[in-house]
Amino acid sequence: MASLRSPVVLLLASLTASATAAERPPRYVLISFDGARDIAQWERSRSLARRTGAHFTYFLSCVNLLTPETKSAYRGPEGAKSNVGFAASRDDVAARLRQIWTARLEGHEMASHGCGHFDGGQWNAAEWKEEFGEFSRILADAWTLNGIPHEPAGWRAFAGNDIAGFRAPYLAIGPGLDKALRATAFAYDASTVSRDPETPAERGGVTRFALPMIAEGPDGRRILAMDYNLFVRHSGGFERADSDGAFEERAYRAFVDAFEAQGGAPLQIGLHFTLMNGGAYWRALERFADDVCRKPDVRCVSYADYLRETAKRPS
Repeated sequence: MASLRSPVVLLLASLTASATAAERPPRYVLISFDGARDIAQWERSRSLARRTGAHFTYFLSCVNLLTPETKSAYRGPEGAKSNVGFAASRDDVAARLRQIWTARLEGHEMASHGCGHFDGGQWNAAEWKEEFGEFSRILADAWTLNGIPHEPAGWRAFAGNDIAGFRAPYLAIGPGLDKALRATAFAYDASTVSRDPETPAERGGVTRFALPMIAEGPDGRRILAMDYNLFVRHSGGFERADSDGAFEERAYRAFVDAFEAQGGAPLQIGLHFTLMNGGAYWRALERFADDVCRKPDVRCVSYADYLRETAKRPS
């Protein structure tokens, strides 16, 4: 009789497990890109998103929307200059604007990384507000400033209403930034660091997200979950080809281990559009997203989507 009942028992166990899984809150992964300059990496990230169902946050630097001919339109706290240069040409800006708009239509989030990529740790609130204002103005006017036709009908509404978050270049924060954030319309700031993945907390009307320090390498030493920090640890900040795949494997393993240990907090991973050590960290991220973002209990979403979804969840 036991053998006859076993299929029924197994079915009931399976249904119970499925119901239990459905009752659990989802695990969240927040993947973001700072700067978002290179067109090929725009295409690559969007392809990854389509493949895995993920939505990303792109922290934009507004100097990438200005050419050598239009760069004087930017007047930030450090003057009319940029730590990361400007766009190569009008055609380069046009291609980037089309990527931004298309990615937005695909459900991705655009957020602010400021303009000139300066270390604003010592800026006062007025200087930060100036930088925020320059970002908003240049994003809104990017098509007309560069003489690029066919501005989408909803572009200015997007530039004025949809930029909900900020991440400081170099994660350089200070009292001036905190005061400026409290006085702006930003819903969140993603500029701080935590030892482990932690649940974001609201302070002064702004939700604060912290990039985590995650265990990495044979000794499990903690490191910021960002490609540049892995690049410095693995090769001292000097480019190496990663011909044996060791850097990629270490990064991938660190991402997976952090995901498995995240608890109820969202896991945040930050990359740049620069291919460091032969693209090892992009390959690691792609493998990680392919493995994790497809899981039925995982939500790989933007920062803004995370805030919307968790606000709706019963406490």
